[in-house]
Amino acid sequence: MNRILLVEDHERLAQLVCAGLATAGIAADVARRIDAAWSSLQQVPYGALVLDRGLPDGDGLVLLQRLRAAGLRIPCLVLTARDALHDRVEGLDAGADDYLPKPFAMDEMVARVRALLRRPVELRPLDASHGDLTLRPDTGVLCSGDESVSLAPAEMQIMLLLLRKHEDVVRRGALEAAAWGLSEAVTPNALDVALHRIRRKLLAIGSRQRIVNTRGLGYALREDDTAE
Repeated sequence: MNRILLVEDHERLAQLVCAGLATAGIAADVARRIDAAWSSLQQVPYGALVLDRGLPDGDGLVLLQRLRAAGLRIPCLVLTARDALHDRVEGLDAGADDYLPKPFAMDEMVARVRALLRRPVELRPLDASHGDLTLRPDTGVLCSGDESVSLAPAEMQIMLLLLRKHEDVVRRGALEAAAWGLSEAVTPNALDVALHRIRRKLLAIGSRQRIVNTRGLGYALREDDTAE
């Protein structure tokens, strides 16, 4: 299922938008403030951003400008009651890909989000590589040399984050958010089970990379020099 981030502080509207998206097979996490949205975007590889402007801690365009300055090209649809021409121009100049004034028809909003999800999130290769590993997210296949193995969706998101962080330590919460989003309930041992399966698959394809747990910090990829 595709996953987007909805930044909207109006609880009832957020519920309606999430329900409308869910009928189209699009999952949505909800953030009600700029700071919460920024934190979520650092943890989860969302396919698109749906952004309100009037938020409790400021104009949503501040978040968008921050994202663009950081080089994150996540497609963005701005939802706002500000419908004057200069407001639309301001939003597009800040880096918005599309603009939909409130009130809006749910079918139109869903169609616009679908269009955004067809765009690349960032100007970077889709595949992720580190050491002897290459992950192809379009197929969910993890390769090491001539050997390959298929990953389940949650496993793929975990490995994608670890590979793109190279050998940096990734916190447990960030891996859980990448695998299951922020809205989905996760059992306490779900990550441990997923990591166990990934570790077995790394061994199965003969990779020298290992997922190492740094107690109290998180997980990282490390090369095992003793691996044959």
